[in-house]
Amino acid sequence: MKSLYDITSDISILETKGNTDITVSSLTLSSSTAEEGSLFTAIVGNIIDGHLFIADSIKNGARAIVYQNDLKDFDHGITYIKVNNTKEALGVMASNFYGHPSSKLKLIGITGTNGKTTTATLLHRVFRSLGYKAGMIGTVVNKINDDSFEADRTTPNAIVLNDLLSRMVEEGCEYCFMEVSSHAVVEKRISGLLFIGGVFTNLTLDHLDYHKTIEDYRDAKKEFFDSLGDSAFVLSNLDDANGEYMLKDSKAKKYFYSLKNDADLPAGKTSFTEWLETKLIGEFNAYNALAVYATTALLGQDKEKVREIIKNLEPVEGRFEYFKTKSGVTAIVDYAHTPDALENVLKTTRELCTRQDLVQKIITVIGCGGDRDKTKRPIMAKIGYDMSDILILTSDNPRTEDPISILEDMKNGLPSEAFSGVGKVFIIADRHEAIKKGIELAQEGDYTLVAGKGHEKYQEVNGIKNHFDDMEELKKNFK
Repeated sequence: MKSLYDITSDISILETKGNTDITVSSLTLSSSTAEEGSLFTAIVGNIIDGHLFIADSIKNGARAIVYQNDLKDFDHGITYIKVNNTKEALGVMASNFYGHPSSKLKLIGITGTNGKTTTATLLHRVFRSLGYKAGMIGTVVNKINDDSFEADRTTPNAIVLNDLLSRMVEEGCEYCFMEVSSHAVVEKRISGLLFIGGVFTNLTLDHLDYHKTIEDYRDAKKEFFDSLGDSAFVLSNLDDANGEYMLKDSKAKKYFYSLKNDADLPAGKTSFTEWLETKLIGEFNAYNALAVYATTALLGQDKEKVREIIKNLEPVEGRFEYFKTKSGVTAIVDYAHTPDALENVLKTTRELCTRQDLVQKIITVIGCGGDRDKTKRPIMAKIGYDMSDILILTSDNPRTEDPISILEDMKNGLPSEAFSGVGKVFIIADRHEAIKKGIELAQEGDYTLVAGKGHEKYQEVNGIKNHFDDMEELKKNFK
């Protein structure tokens, strides 16, 4: 229980109605989880407006309401607090409710289109190997030391986020490595948090279903760095076209990492360009490893100890995760669901084709998600076509869209001659059958890449998540 005054003390209040001298048992943004003594925050979402559920939250026991739109009716005995932005207010209130847990940790945020999960996961592994207690918040899983908890989105809502951070503090964690999505920045999920550092990996085409333009997407990520104070550090990929832009307005101490540009480093800037030994494959993973190394250096860790740990790190689940079959085929699962990520994975796969005594083929199985950015569908199909020997287009998570419609969008990226030959392109909507085909066509020395879903253990169709694991499918069907 916390006093309403303590919870709301740092937010800008426009108006209050009712008794403010009350205690609050819990925070919620869903009327279905409201209970006796709850404070319900009415969030204006892209689809659902929480103001429509204020009455339901009160029926379920909520005794305080935070809102931003004008209300016509006010219930007797209920405390109402009007603010400019309920999303931003919720972040601050959640931090207050849980005792400002981010201020009791060294919280580092990682953002970018690709590499967030790998960078955050490897940082967590490195710090655990160094003997620190540490947490992680990310796309695949949330971790408190070595205990894992299911993650349902890259960056949780502010209540879940602060609850997780609070539990980390209770378990003695000193560090937390957190993926920060562009959605989380725009929706103010990280409002009220204190970060001591921020890392930028890269920026490529993604999420234009939400942000509408690449500039909006870019600036959403930049807003995270703009919010950091002068006691924090920011680390950016100098080789990315937006690497310098991301940090230009940040008050934090600026650092860069680079594989290519150390000689051209602008005056007055510090860059990490290091030789690191790693099991991780591909240039994209070289960037991830360098970001991890640079971050540990900025956090004052022993460089030689970190180098030794990085040398022995295993790949992150669903990120260029592979195995070799008895028949000599290499099967790969990767989360690549953006044009840039797919191109990087296929480039790395092609570099692995080194057997001179065999004609080695790359067989790519790829789909695109439904209810998401449609602009990347034809682009990804074209990349798959240009960089593979055999391309199999299939379903990813169609969600509420017709899988055939998604495949038609992908087909629009292919040249007319793609369908004039024999055996270059297959369109198989059933992902089970598509992966099976990718296996049947593979011979000794070939590479079968299944891209798009990576670590996910489900396929979402019409709101229902059915069990589906790409790696499981490959291991089950490869004999």
